[in-house]
Amino acid sequence: MTINIHKCTLEDLNTLQEISYETFNETFKHQNSPENMKAYMEKAFNLNQIKKELSHISSQFYFAYFHNEVAGYLKVNFNGAQSEEMGEDSLEIERIYIKPNYQKHGLGKYLLSKAAEIAKERNMKSIWLGVWEKNNNAISFYKKMGFVQTGAHPFRMGNEEQVDFIMTRTLI
Repeated sequence: MTINIHKCTLEDLNTLQEISYETFNETFKHQNSPENMKAYMEKAFNLNQIKKELSHISSQFYFAYFHNEVAGYLKVNFNGAQSEEMGEDSLEIERIYIKPNYQKHGLGKYLLSKAAEIAKERNMKSIWLGVWEKNNNAISFYKKMGFVQTGAHPFRMGNEEQVDFIMTRTLI
């Protein structure tokens, strides 16, 4: 199995957008209305928004390549880019998006390891993420990877307010 990680640049905007639409839609379309899905994706994944996030000094995106094909990406935030105030010694994993046909190949573990590596390089003590309370597969995966639920916060999906669990893993 050949997995490679490369940091994204502004030239990667269209690919980031495509992966975002594909993975988010595939993961959540069965549990949300088409209207809420459309509203969320148009706001979160339009090219201007992705460019703004990619250009933020405290955010980083990384593509995961599986056998030289872009299979997904990781987005991490630190300092003021975090969606919750978790302190300067915490790194947020905002997105691990893997295309459906590349799931179950260990890419999620690989991207989590990359996030932990980034956090350790920055002398951070923990990594954390928000995961929808109804995304049982992801919650189980994160628990297996050493994350524990430490809180919750609201998440807007179109006109509906949902709950994301905040899950944290302490780094050694």
